[in-house]
Amino acid sequence: MRAIFLVDNGSLRPQATHNLRRVAASLSELMGETVQAASLLHSNKIPVEKVDGIPAITLGPAAERAAEQGADDIIVLPFFFGPSKALTGYLPERMATLQERFPHVNVRVAQPLVDELGDNDLRLAELLADNVREQSASGQTPRVVLVDHGSPIPEVTAVRNRLAGQLSVLLGDDAASVVAASMERREGDEYRFNEPLLENLLDRSEFHAGPVILAMLFLSPGRHAGEGGDIAEICAAAEQRHSGLSVVPTKLVGEHPGIVDILHTRLRQALDGQRFLLALPAPNNAAH
Repeated sequence: MRAIFLVDNGSLRPQATHNLRRVAASLSELMGETVQAASLLHSNKIPVEKVDGIPAITLGPAAERAAEQGADDIIVLPFFFGPSKALTGYLPERMATLQERFPHVNVRVAQPLVDELGDNDLRLAELLADNVREQSASGQTPRVVLVDHGSPIPEVTAVRNRLAGQLSVLLGDDAASVVAASMERREGDEYRFNEPLLENLLDRSEFHAGPVILAMLFLSPGRHAGEGGDIAEICAAAEQRHSGLSVVPTKLVGEHPGIVDILHTRLRQALDGQRFLLALPAPNNAAH
């Protein structure tokens, strides 16, 4: 018996759970098989009345319940752009704990949205381009900033930079420039790969003449990308400092309906045994 979970990092904001559930429902319909929405952390603390009376769940307990109900094959589909530490560190540790209780259970983790070792898949960049064009005013050529949260993992930032290059090619003459930026970064030279920071980029004089479109490399609304979140505060403060600056954010890429098609591909690859981020065979099968 198989259990499939669409998994994000988790948020205390109910909007993030609503979006994850919406995507999981669309994917379930496409697959003809139930895909459950679960977070790695945090979301189970959201008051139930804020998530339609249905408690938000975290993966660990949800996967254990599935194993108790007879699941011996658990597929984790990451709602992540790249191989964050949550996927490569916390997740296998948590699933190993599950396998200690249920040694017959196999766990497979599909590739994240951007598979750096796979084919040159332009679909995510195309969704970003759709979102940018939706905000472009007729007769104006905007500067485009592709912004993500910022990561301590170079491989995750490399995903963002790759997408910025693809987005630049797709937009062509529809954008004056495409630049990647981070919302925040850790202190220390070892994390300089996150530069430039969004707030510093918006202080550059070339951004103060003509529109700036912020291509939001975020999947769900939360305290960073949600209404009144950190990104909005950074942009509002920059506009206060520079009267000629006008920043228009796009919708989040995880809210674009095309995200489901990419997830469907990643899930099918895992189910067909083609591509995994991680495969944790059942311990009692490890020697076979």
